[in-house]
Amino acid sequence: MEKTNFIDYIRVFCKSGHGGAGSRHFARTKFNPKAGPDGGDGGRGGHIILRGNAQLWTLLHLRYYKNVIASDGVGGDKNLCTGADGQDIIIEVPLGTVAFDEETGEKEIEILHDGQQEIWLKGGRGGLGNKHFATATNQAPEYAQPGEDGVEGWKYLELKVLADVGLVGFPNAGKSTLLSVITAAKPKIADYAFTTITPQLGMVPYRDNRSFCIADLPGIIEGAAEGKGLGHRFLRHIERNSVLLFLIPADSKDHRKEFEILLNELEEYNPEMLQKDFVIAISKSDMLDDELKAAIRAEMPSEYPLVFISSVLQQGLTELKDLLWQTLNAGDVKG
Repeated sequence: MEKTNFIDYIRVFCKSGHGGAGSRHFARTKFNPKAGPDGGDGGRGGHIILRGNAQLWTLLHLRYYKNVIASDGVGGDKNLCTGADGQDIIIEVPLGTVAFDEETGEKEIEILHDGQQEIWLKGGRGGLGNKHFATATNQAPEYAQPGEDGVEGWKYLELKVLADVGLVGFPNAGKSTLLSVITAAKPKIADYAFTTITPQLGMVPYRDNRSFCIADLPGIIEGAAEGKGLGHRFLRHIERNSVLLFLIPADSKDHRKEFEILLNELEEYNPEMLQKDFVIAISKSDMLDDELKAAIRAEMPSEYPLVFISSVLQQGLTELKDLLWQTLNAGDVKG
């Protein structure tokens, strides 16, 4: 496999800071040697924070983050002085990043907006100084709270590409060629399987200066949900797409079967995928006459909109963009 800078999974050990201990101190002045307790509170431990950054497209910059450890809070001091808080660590991530706990597999945070900031691991609370424990019957408390421990554990970050439309198809279905024609993206194009080994994003210009985002995902093969081929590594990215565009080449031996295999792989990976809106495009259709187009249309399921396109001759692309825009903006979008 060729070297790539696209990283969509990072595993890291995280530890937030411990809270500082409260102070157990008694004021002593020249004129009042027993002025009473004046121990200050401890500072809280540093948080570990995730922040969305729309300029990032991959987790590559976190590749060598093995340990993320925030500093501890400083203990309280006399004269009711509160200790300094531990310094927070802010980790910038691309939009579409999801944070998980490795031990439980629980999803903890989802970053979807630029500038969105979420505390991932909270720092420990600082302990209270002995001033807080003075009462009428105990005017000289000898007790102050210790700081609370921070949180630690192995975590992982997953990037799920944010795009309006996801291109789904077998290797060599023409997905990269279509992306290169309708967007400014320049994906690798060649006449062999798996030329695309990382998701490729592009903006599709539409009428009246509008646009939408489309993602070319690595080709899915039969058995992808069980780990065959490359598609299984990137099925997670399809979860984010509002609309899935199934690309079936005109020279396929069985168009209906190819579509059903793709549909089955999505269902095996996550049954909720079937709740999305689907559009079918028959690529390389410049080799078809009207009779063959009618036969293919009759062969395919009638509940999904279908369009014939040729990326090379740029036929049917306006109709395709119209169809995708209408589907994206329909009031009854399912997922």
